[in-house]
Amino acid sequence: MADGRDGKKTSVDPKLLELLACPLTKGPLAWNPERGELVSRVAKLAYPVRDGIPIMLPSEARTISAEDVLSPPKPGGPG
Repeated sequence: MADGRDGKKTSVDPKLLELLACPLTKGPLAWNPERGELVSRVAKLAYPVRDGIPIMLPSEARTISAEDVLSPPKPGGPG
């Protein structure tokens, strides 16, 4: 489970998720609730969400493995 700095569960508003796009590919992003990241499968990057704010900077993104790209995040999750 991903936690914000205040210890509360981090999430992204579904309407916001529909509007956001990867800044490199302009493609869709998928929410990974386990890691608290927005994932661009095309760019193979995971953008962090801190205090409920997506950090959409490629320099802040984590490169994800091919395995992460192929396996979609599990829906739902704890909480």
